[in-house]
Amino acid sequence: MIAGQEKKSTFQPGGRKKGRRRLIASVCLAAEWPYEISAVSLNRFCASGLQAIHFGAMGVASGAMDLAIAGGVESMSRVPMGSDDGGQDGNNLHLRERVFQIPQGISADLIATLEGFSREDLDAVALHSQKNAARAIEEGRFAKSLFPVRDPFTGEVVLERDEFPRPDTTAEGLGALKPSFVTLGQTAAGPNGETFDQLALAVYPSAKVIQHLHTAGNSSGIVDGAAAVVLASERFVQQREIKPRARIRAMTTIGSEPVIMLTAPAPASEKALRIAGMKARDIDLWEINEAFAGVVLQTIRKLGIDPDRVNVNGGSIALGHPLGATGAILLGTALDELERSGKQTALITMCVGGGQGIATIIERI
Repeated sequence: MIAGQEKKSTFQPGGRKKGRRRLIASVCLAAEWPYEISAVSLNRFCASGLQAIHFGAMGVASGAMDLAIAGGVESMSRVPMGSDDGGQDGNNLHLRERVFQIPQGISADLIATLEGFSREDLDAVALHSQKNAARAIEEGRFAKSLFPVRDPFTGEVVLERDEFPRPDTTAEGLGALKPSFVTLGQTAAGPNGETFDQLALAVYPSAKVIQHLHTAGNSSGIVDGAAAVVLASERFVQQREIKPRARIRAMTTIGSEPVIMLTAPAPASEKALRIAGMKARDIDLWEINEAFAGVVLQTIRKLGIDPDRVNVNGGSIALGHPLGATGAILLGTALDELERSGKQTALITMCVGGGQGIATIIERI
């Protein structure tokens, strides 16, 4: 969702579904903002929260807005993943004759197979995420950006910290989990009865056999969440004598091969770095969304990143992945850590359903 103060025109609340329209209108009304503040929703799958920030920043940079609030909300406990009409390809049967997309879990296992990642490699990412998140929570690193959820009628606090992390996670416990996508890979789905695994191997025959290695422990969690980021023009900041926390150095998206689907964070990051005139080594902190452990490892390998700079406070494996909100959460987490650690630059990147990637570089002021 993006809400903004426009100088030239206003966006009317909208959305394909009535429920979405009501949500957009109610967000602004519940916040008790003036009626003239408008809002709009968007959908770039997992990157929607970060894309909302991009659009808000574009509005501010262009002069169309002086102030924008951008982010996202996702309640996966009430609206399950896959509830969108038509899924990734909108049930486009003509498209499927040319490009038959497979579920993301199969794509993640295909990446692990092609890259030669072992189950132990993937579980190590998961364990690292859990331990980093546990340390961050224990040290209060998230505290400045979290707010308690209260019962609207009684005012009682019903939630004040993340429930999903499992700080007692062990390598042995992770190793005992069964792969999540074996049965799905054997499901007949193609026009001639091909299974999802066979459809993937038709595009990537060098894999020979897909090794199903991702589990519930080394994949992102299904959770609820919300986040927002305030973006302002230089004029707005100066007129109101506000001290900004950071600026956006670069923001971009990119398309990638749609069957493997999840390999775009690396090229998206490279594109953002080119825009900013930077190299990967210039980035102090990386937030690579932990949709699947294999995505993080593939991105680190492709870009030659120091793993100690990646997801230092855990990621979506430990904290969960509320799809529409995660991008905004990651940017806020990165900024908080830059301030806490005294570092300057961070790059946030995510894979996106359908074969896309997004990346944002921020610099602390």
